[in-house]
Amino acid sequence: MLKVFNSLTNKKEEFVPIDKSEVKMYSCGPTVYSYQHIGNMRAYIFMDSLRRALKYNGYSVKGVMNVTDVGHLTSDSDEGEDKMEKASRRENKSPYEIAKFYADIFFNDLKELNVDVPENITFATKYIRQMIDFIKILEEKGYTYRLDDGIYFDIKKFSGYGQLSHKDLDKPGNARIEENVYKRHPFDFALWKFVPESHIMKWDSPWGIGCPGWHIECSAMSRDILGEYIDIHTGGIDHKTIHHEDEIAQNDASVGHRVVKTWMHNEFLLVDGGKMSKSLGNVYTIADLKNKGFQPLDFKYFCLNTHYSKKINFTFEGLLASSMGYKKLKANLLEHKNSDKETDIKIIEGYKQKFLDAIGDDINTPLAIGVLWTMLKNEEKSKDIYETAVLFDKALGLKLDEVHEEVDKQQDNIPQNIKDLAEQRLVARQKKDWTESDRLRDKIKDLGYICRDTKNGYEIEKI
Repeated sequence: MLKVFNSLTNKKEEFVPIDKSEVKMYSCGPTVYSYQHIGNMRAYIFMDSLRRALKYNGYSVKGVMNVTDVGHLTSDSDEGEDKMEKASRRENKSPYEIAKFYADIFFNDLKELNVDVPENITFATKYIRQMIDFIKILEEKGYTYRLDDGIYFDIKKFSGYGQLSHKDLDKPGNARIEENVYKRHPFDFALWKFVPESHIMKWDSPWGIGCPGWHIECSAMSRDILGEYIDIHTGGIDHKTIHHEDEIAQNDASVGHRVVKTWMHNEFLLVDGGKMSKSLGNVYTIADLKNKGFQPLDFKYFCLNTHYSKKINFTFEGLLASSMGYKKLKANLLEHKNSDKETDIKIIEGYKQKFLDAIGDDINTPLAIGVLWTMLKNEEKSKDIYETAVLFDKALGLKLDEVHEEVDKQQDNIPQNIKDLAEQRLVARQKKDWTESDRLRDKIKDLGYICRDTKNGYEIEKI
């Protein structure tokens, strides 16, 4: 049995798909105006874990993930300028060139993280007609009104507004909104924004030349592919109070019933206990981690060791610990792979049930990894244990089926204390603590080894 936490009802529920033959799932994707940082990537690692858990429990999944390449303003509440237009001026490229460049990098990051990509990837600019048709339906039902800068959704016309975030409609000042004084209510949101002639991304519509609002994109794309009934909608916790609340309003108002059954949100990834900030110089991408000697799957393993609903505090010390743990996991697994012994089927079935229970308990990846570790450490080396671990990896996505002799061959004969010192030195170098880096290098040399820096980290050689 699979149970998941539904943000809409604020409780853990048994998951029962609307259609037994297929789970329909929508995931909010990136706005491709810049690089996606590791905080963004946590949402897709969560999406991956959920998709894998559904499949591990025997469900087929029909997934959709959008790529926003127009309409997302610098404020989530419809204020400011379009992020794509802003990036276009910043880099002196067309918005379409910007979108392709950053989308390609994003999807390469997903590949390196071994993320199970949804079956349908939708770009906002390809769905303008569907968005216009969606707005027409809302207009015909009396949910819209016009201002000088666009067409807006009147939240007072929709009695269910606020059901996801539980925000107080009588105290809009408590919300993250830059108030447009002409709106009927501060929480009203744009469906279609009028733009000047100089605007690059613009389309004709029944209301005038403009571009879609950000929120209408997800509703139109999910409706077009998944229909009027969707099992699960995922996204980061930052989308809960505005973007997803607005999606619910326009979705349900357009058809007269609840469209999304279960809403699931992953928590923030913090850096050194706070938010990532360009001014603090702590905004990191997957490429940044690689440049510092880590592998993308080190970061995925780091994320999976915390439940998706809990905040993660990212530090390089924490990532280093996860990297070392992941290496030890693979080394342990390799010993099982190379064994010709067998394990009692009852023992195997016991671990399978414990792992299934962990994954089924609201995608509890930390507990599931704990079951995997217990099996690898406590049982005699056997090929059966290896094959069971590979089965478990269908729900984890850590490429455990690819462990082979070359994984740690270059350091097979290096003592563990030397490896630990080398890892500590790597962290010191990442922090630009050159004094500590030199001290550790000299200590390693005194113990009879040389630590050489490489593009991917370091190499150790006995003197």
